[in-house]
Amino acid sequence: MPTYRDEAVVLRTHKLGEADRIITLLSRRHGKVRAVARGVRRTSSRFGARLEPFSHVDLQFAAGRTLDVITEAVTLHPWSEPLCTDYPRYTVGQVMLETADRLVSIENEPSLQQYQLLAGALHALVVGTSDGPRPATLIMDSYLLRAVATAGFAPSLDSCASCGVGGPHQAFSPSAGGLVCVRCRPPGTPQVRPETLQLLSALISGDWPGTRDADEATRNQASGLIAAFVAWHLERGLRTIEHVAR
Repeated sequence: MPTYRDEAVVLRTHKLGEADRIITLLSRRHGKVRAVARGVRRTSSRFGARLEPFSHVDLQFAAGRTLDVITEAVTLHPWSEPLCTDYPRYTVGQVMLETADRLVSIENEPSLQQYQLLAGALHALVVGTSDGPRPATLIMDSYLLRAVATAGFAPSLDSCASCGVGGPHQAFSPSAGGLVCVRCRPPGTPQVRPETLQLLSALISGDWPGTRDADEATRNQASGLIAAFVAWHLERGLRTIEHVAR
């Protein structure tokens, strides 16, 4: 059987038969891949522990008729170890994995930007951002905004999402696509603090120094807006976000 190599992040696993698993991965060159790992549920497995969710691995695959088979796994970053022993970071990481799984819906199509965003977010969750440590939920919110923007659903943060008139505007409507002016504002649309808008702009651009001074109230409002925006564009809410400790 022909073989190929790729590096990937493990998104989820499912049992198959008595000793195997189906591993769902987001890979650098092949996008989302589902592959069989033979015998990984046996205690004698050579690489079962390397194929847990969050693991960043270099893999060799053998092409199969329906599912490819993982024949070799080398750990690049053991992110599963620190995340699985820290509940707040674990729940945030699960939100990231679910989001990547939902946004990359077609298998075996390259999705390099989504792969890089996920790997970078998990790395920041474990070792900190380029500007030092940040709350796990803030890293999650930055990832969510950037992931949906990469998928084509970037929120409008400068002009009205409905009519296009330039801002600044003070209302944010997830269904409209971001900030809306007074004329286009749907009933019940919440007002957004200026500090929250600044934080949203920093999060979507990956400007970590710009998030240093965000207080808890600002982070909470931004987080609520982001969760609502992502839920709207994914057509249903993220199941795992309900478990995130805030």
